[in-house]
Amino acid sequence: MDGMTRTKPFLAALGGEVIRPAPLWLMRQAGRYLPEYRALRAKAPDFLAFCLNPEMAAEVTLQPIRRYHTDAAILFADILVLPFALGHPVTFEAGEGPRLEPLTTRAQLDRLDMARAVEVGAPINETVRRVRAALPADVALIGFAGSPFTVAAYMVEGHGSRDFAAAKALMYGDAPLFDALMNHLVHATIAYLSAQADAGAEALMLFDSWAGVLSPAMFDRHVIVPTARIAAALKARHPHVRLIGFPRQAGGSLIAYAEGAGVDAVALDTAVPPAWAAAALPRNVTLQGNLDPLALVAGGDALRDETEGVLDAMGDRPWIFNLGHGVVPQTPPEHVAALIAQVRAKR
Repeated sequence: MDGMTRTKPFLAALGGEVIRPAPLWLMRQAGRYLPEYRALRAKAPDFLAFCLNPEMAAEVTLQPIRRYHTDAAILFADILVLPFALGHPVTFEAGEGPRLEPLTTRAQLDRLDMARAVEVGAPINETVRRVRAALPADVALIGFAGSPFTVAAYMVEGHGSRDFAAAKALMYGDAPLFDALMNHLVHATIAYLSAQADAGAEALMLFDSWAGVLSPAMFDRHVIVPTARIAAALKARHPHVRLIGFPRQAGGSLIAYAEGAGVDAVALDTAVPPAWAAAALPRNVTLQGNLDPLALVAGGDALRDETEGVLDAMGDRPWIFNLGHGVVPQTPPEHVAALIAQVRAKR
């Protein structure tokens, strides 16, 4: 264990140490529930421009650290920055979420431009550098990307979806085209995350938000295998940078993911029983999660009881406290403060 890991509980836990009180950060801890975020966001009506403005993105990333001093900061960006950087049309409409040109042809795939991605993504790396320089000595910095399947699903579907039927139709109906898209995104994701590590990110996270729509066979093919390729490449380039995987709604495939994806930590979604995960998943993989974000909204006894249940379930295994998904906009900031106080009081 190096000196930096010793001073940062989050990195120590990612390295397999049992740290108590558990290190804590929250997915979407920088977001609309914070008044300081809303004030800054109002100055930048275009969301992608907001993400690609290093001054603003760094400020947003640091806001929850100033307010709560969580054990890790996560880069403020969006998983669809990467396809946008590659040249795929992406827009965000207020109240509607992302809109993309549905990718259905080889010609559209061939237009994706890795050189453009490096240029357009440069502000992301500048944000990382600014945040790393401003963080307290005991707070780690997480970079992130969307996992190839989730990004591909958005690119083919053209928007969010409950079942991503169009994306799965292409996956089954034109496997060579879908596989080529996935391969392109694997290489682009490796380059994107490696640049974040070069800029100062100490851990990296892959968000596979829509992994749960896949059958077990397709989960292996389009989630586990691509993640393992990314993990191997990143470890070869950055052996000290830890990788967290979040295969949301993986269900029974979570064990295979923990065993085969090559990640250092697995983030658990809200539906995963934490006691089951603590017992069933390999102990050499750190766990992260998994309080229900709506319990955080409720506060009071509901929040205290749900939090205590997660705290007790993890026992003595390496673990980082987090939510099972991101903080939602209606969350009272004082509930976040109460949660952090409860976790940090648990020995």
